[in-house]
Amino acid sequence: MTVATVARFAIGFDKRDVPRLHRYWDEILASERWTEGPFTERFEEAWSRHCGLPAVAFASWAGGALAALAYFDLRGKVVLCPSNTFMATPLVTLQAGARVEFVDCNRTDLCVSFTDLQRAADQHRPAALWLVHIGGHLAFEVEQIAALCRDRGIVLLEDCAHAHGALWHGKRAGQWGDAGIYSFYATKTVSTGEGGMLVTPHADLTAYARKFRNYGKPDYAVHGLNYRMSEFTAALGVLATERLPEIVEYKQRVAAQLDAQYANRVRLPEGMISGYYKYIVFDKIPNSTGKVYDTPCHTILGQKADLPNTDWVAGHHWCVPIYYQTPTD
Repeated sequence: MTVATVARFAIGFDKRDVPRLHRYWDEILASERWTEGPFTERFEEAWSRHCGLPAVAFASWAGGALAALAYFDLRGKVVLCPSNTFMATPLVTLQAGARVEFVDCNRTDLCVSFTDLQRAADQHRPAALWLVHIGGHLAFEVEQIAALCRDRGIVLLEDCAHAHGALWHGKRAGQWGDAGIYSFYATKTVSTGEGGMLVTPHADLTAYARKFRNYGKPDYAVHGLNYRMSEFTAALGVLATERLPEIVEYKQRVAAQLDAQYANRVRLPEGMISGYYKYIVFDKIPNSTGKVYDTPCHTILGQKADLPNTDWVAGHHWCVPIYYQTPTD
């Protein structure tokens, strides 16, 4: 494993699993059941074991997010959202009919600032908060944020799109909030090409989400749409979940090597495990994949907001390439 090797882009998929994937796909082809079948259930069960929560598979992260926003009846209400995130987070919230107000991030972890959250909660009286785990690690202040949300009756939605394999104090992304939504887009630590997974401790939300992804069938009491995951995609997910610990361990070894090169970087709290979706530094580097996000969401949406850390982060961080490569020996 060399720096040159891990800097070469690769999908988070172990090539040694190709023969087994083909067998799975052959099973699906022969079954004549290409959706709503056993591989979707197997993927959900595997992710549930990994996360320690019931899991519902979706065709996309957005489908799972819309299901959660609809279940908690957030239309017309204020939802706080970090501006240092992908536009999917505010856009899906606006699509659900909620009002987005932005909060600042920290410069240390690039995630929601607890201090600014307190200000925003006092000012806007939100019904919900999006806590986005940036870069593969968990938000450093997740426990304080979760406690504040519990105390004030704020629904805590975790955007876990980057957080595959992350662990802290024995908990994974999604286990602090009312719902967590993962993405399996092509660039993620493990991928199914497209796809998402909702995890939640709420049994009623689990049942609601299963109906939401399938037009609300059979009684249509839930007004959902088509966010079903195909069986071919789910088969990739079964393999991805099995390989995730190995891929995270590989990325941790690479990150340990990079730590010797980059002093001015995101530094994890003692005991936190990151899946290293991104390796983030605060010095401009020549060999970079660019920035996690170079333009804050409030700027894109034309909203005025005083978010100094968000503006600083947008201009002062870069990402060292770090991709999983299938071992050759």
